[in-house]
Amino acid sequence: MRDLKITLVQRMLHWEDAAANRSQFQEVMAPLRGATDLIVLPEMFTTGFSMRSIELAETMDGATVRWMREQARALDAALYGSVIIQEAGECYNRGLFVTPEGRVATYDKRHLFRFANETEHYSAGRERVVVEWRGWRILLQICFDLRFPVFARNRGDYDAILYVANWPEARRFPWSQLLIARAIENQCYVAGVNRVGMDGKGIHYSGDSVVIDPRGAAQTAVEPSLEGVLTTTLDRAGLEDFRAKFPVALEADDFDLRL
Repeated sequence: MRDLKITLVQRMLHWEDAAANRSQFQEVMAPLRGATDLIVLPEMFTTGFSMRSIELAETMDGATVRWMREQARALDAALYGSVIIQEAGECYNRGLFVTPEGRVATYDKRHLFRFANETEHYSAGRERVVVEWRGWRILLQICFDLRFPVFARNRGDYDAILYVANWPEARRFPWSQLLIARAIENQCYVAGVNRVGMDGKGIHYSGDSVVIDPRGAAQTAVEPSLEGVLTTTLDRAGLEDFRAKFPVALEADDFDLRL
């Protein structure tokens, strides 16, 4: 068993400007080499939450995937964030988990945000994705997925959840409370990384990026509405000890998840 160092990167995003966003994230991540195991970026970190999917989409051999591979290798850390990806004629809000060895695991956002017309511009994912990284099993999620606990239900198959988001300031209370709920009910660490600033549609974001421990307490949090980079350590022995002493999952209801 080993601990895992995780870094939250809370930033404003240049609206629909992938090159500018890659540049700014590269600059703020540079000091992290050797200091962390995992770096988490916001949802659609190259563009902001844009519905111009066809115009802005990249491919899996495009500039951003290449950049993430380069950064992961240079920093000796895995990266996770979501990007607009086009594949087989469909556009996806795709989470990319990239390791220093160049491996790329993908998770396509399952629960699209209908209220901003995401359902009209993107295809929903079908697969629930858990990756393994440096001894940890990690469930990949994106923004609106946070409101759907059945999809994220721990079946004994993960130790932490990553939520990346463009979650508006107007709904910041549900964001903070649901992150706590997911940690408590699944007895796991939860990391939520949200953007700050205003996007091209005039929507404001307060960030509120945070790591919640398995008991539901905030372990570390980035200052609301400000850009920031914070690193914290996930305690593996503490997690295992808590689960062993308070094994609530033994009484969990059984169910089938049909996507």
